[in-house]
Amino acid sequence: MADAPKNPATLDPASELASGHSPIDPRDFRNALGSYATGVTIITAADSNGKPVGITCNSFASVSLNPPLVLWSLVLYSSSLSTFQNASHFAVNVLGLSQESLADRFAKSSNEKFVGVDWKPGLGDAPLLADCVAHFQCRAANRYYGGDHVIFLGAVEAYSYNRREPLLFARGGYGRFLAGDRSTAGRS
Repeated sequence: MADAPKNPATLDPASELASGHSPIDPRDFRNALGSYATGVTIITAADSNGKPVGITCNSFASVSLNPPLVLWSLVLYSSSLSTFQNASHFAVNVLGLSQESLADRFAKSSNEKFVGVDWKPGLGDAPLLADCVAHFQCRAANRYYGGDHVIFLGAVEAYSYNRREPLLFARGGYGRFLAGDRSTAGRS
């Protein structure tokens, strides 16, 4: 029987990164990831006392259309981690271009995030924020541990959306989508 390959690429990435033995510089890696523009969301849930909890998140992604599944991730040292781990449901509130200040507000640690914010309870009492471009109401389906984050998998049980302009995030700042002329896209 042959020995297992010693190639560093075959190491378990979660163990490698958690051990501090990765040859990748975390700050530079974050800068490289910032080249990929994302939407901006606020993930919400209700804690065991019914208090609304929310965080700004740009790790939201679609996983499957059938069944409808989405994911997002949260750093292990987040003060909101236990709420999201124990909640039956969470909501993904996709922010619109005019909601930059809301994104900033929910990105900071505070017990006052919901003060003066217009919202209504969704499934599992997860807050649905007003004026968002989309809402995805999800049953917490599973979670996975990866490096310094927990990856939450949600089964979408309800959703809504409109045609307003979404808020985007890239290279550490907010922006907007500028659609090109599709009739000439890809032509020289």
